[in-house]
Amino acid sequence: MAFTPFFSLISVVTLSLFLATTDASSRYPSTSPKTAVLDVLSSLQQTQHILSVDPARSSLTTTRPELESVSNPVYLNSSSPLSLELHSRDTLVASQHKDYKSLVLSRLERDSSRVAGITAKIRFAVEGIDRSDLKPVDETRFQPEDLTTPVVSGASQGSGEYFSRIGVGTPAKEMYMVLDTGSDVNWIQCQPCSECYQQSDPIFDPASSSTFKSLTCSAPQCASLETSACRSNKCLYQVSYGDGSFTLGDYATDTVTFGNSGKVDNVALGCGHDNEGLFTGAAGLLGLGGGALSMTNQIKATSLSYCLVDRDSAKSSSLDFNSVKVGTGDATAPLLRNRKIDTFYYVGLSGFSVGGQKVSIPSSVFEVDDSGAGGVILDCGTAVTRLQTQAYESLRDAFAKLTTNLKKGTSSISLFDTCFDFSSLSTVKVPTVAFHFTGGKSLDLPAKNYLIPVDDAGTFCFAFAPTQSSLSIIGNVQQQGTRITYDLANNLIGLSANQC
Repeated sequence: MAFTPFFSLISVVTLSLFLATTDASSRYPSTSPKTAVLDVLSSLQQTQHILSVDPARSSLTTTRPELESVSNPVYLNSSSPLSLELHSRDTLVASQHKDYKSLVLSRLERDSSRVAGITAKIRFAVEGIDRSDLKPVDETRFQPEDLTTPVVSGASQGSGEYFSRIGVGTPAKEMYMVLDTGSDVNWIQCQPCSECYQQSDPIFDPASSSTFKSLTCSAPQCASLETSACRSNKCLYQVSYGDGSFTLGDYATDTVTFGNSGKVDNVALGCGHDNEGLFTGAAGLLGLGGGALSMTNQIKATSLSYCLVDRDSAKSSSLDFNSVKVGTGDATAPLLRNRKIDTFYYVGLSGFSVGGQKVSIPSSVFEVDDSGAGGVILDCGTAVTRLQTQAYESLRDAFAKLTTNLKKGTSSISLFDTCFDFSSLSTVKVPTVAFHFTGGKSLDLPAKNYLIPVDDAGTFCFAFAPTQSSLSIIGNVQQQGTRITYDLANNLIGLSANQC
């Protein structure tokens, strides 16, 4: 019994040391952060390749003026699968840039214009500005300045980054169309032109199509336009963009052909006779948003799916309607709607993790408030993911904390404030970054989807940016290589990595 106090003392000391060790372990995890490997050499090789792409020699620009007739037409009330090839913008438009850094800066400038357009469009919807306030008083005159509207999203300054080739009319004439999940109105350039920009295909002549029909001013499609006018009982449309670019002309219907997978009759689209601004070489725009006039709604699609290839790659992927299902192994997230505006696809995002550790961000930062402001949208035309400032700084700081061993690059480049010098490396281990969605699923991003080259000398930047807006946007840099499936029937988004 004389030894009892001694053993009691040992027990107390042992317990204290155990508790101290446990507390320290909880505050300072012994496990190393999760890492991913960035292939620096491969990324830099692609920067050199994209500048040398010659669209004139590319198979993408091989023009087949008329498509062979499709034996099984697909009508508006059909749920048959439709599919198109999908390409990155820089494989269509010859580069005018002397080096990769100037190309990147040009992309980021376009990107900023687009983001400003999206946030302005949502702000106008939230504030309840009636579109009748935007129509010209004297509708007998149809001039560009008469129909100018607030900034809308789309191909402002050529900001559409991906495109597909479709057929319009009967017989079908093939043409490249910019894809835009942030727009609803489909349009193409049409003859006769009072002003048309240069495109890679012949400009569409509505007189050559036996199925082209102008819409009357009383047509429901005309009433659904954000900005319209009437002349000789023909519906006139205009879509304006942030830099003063615009398209205007007749609003009509025609047959649209999706490669060899089918065709759809009576699709409403703008036939633009006056199209001005810095658009791409594409013939027009394919609106894939959630509004009534979008291609998605006009063909009554139950699902929309795409996989965005790397913008510096000449490879292609596909855009599919009604064919791709959300898989059981996919990361899934709720597809949310904003009652103030139906164009955009909102996603339920709850936060991020870096190196396998959750980043402390209030979930309210990602929610749509009662007024319709805020929330997170997926957009294929925006390049760099924008996060509300508080969320961005938390994510950036978490990443910076785990990369103190990496050589820092220049302090900032355009939108980016966190850059690294990988010029002496062929590969590098970096902390993982993952999206976490409401419902509990998560998606680990490949390293090349959050560390991107900004020159051909080895400078890579953390590819997120802050915004003063309450709206966050998941852009195409973070979407590349992941098949995004919008299950429109069940309001679900599926994200499948490496499914291009």
